[in-house]
Amino acid sequence: MMLDVLLQFPPGTKNLKENITLRLGLVGQMSSTRDINAAWDETKGKAAKLYPEKFILDNRNVLQWNDGSVRVLDEKISVTNFKKLNELAETENCSVNSLVTKLISQYKKTK
Repeated sequence: MMLDVLLQFPPGTKNLKENITLRLGLVGQMSSTRDINAAWDETKGKAAKLYPEKFILDNRNVLQWNDGSVRVLDEKISVTNFKKLNELAETENCSVNSLVTKLISQYKKTK
């Protein structure tokens, strides 16, 4: 039911969950927060899978319009590279985050 309402919204509509709940009328008002949240989580997954040209589900499980402005970040790193990065940070006596920052700045300088 939520997916049908979601598909009727024009692209760029903000606060999708709240707008859908309002459009559901009495059903939306009488439903418990737990039921609405469960239905919304299910709807987000379905929308992103069935309509990838319209919606993107990002890494934080937030449904966004696929207008080309949202890029899904690549957070995958191999286990081997992850271990090497942590070992290098340990030998340099700094955090992985600061090490990556230094590596990026050095890369940009040499580019």
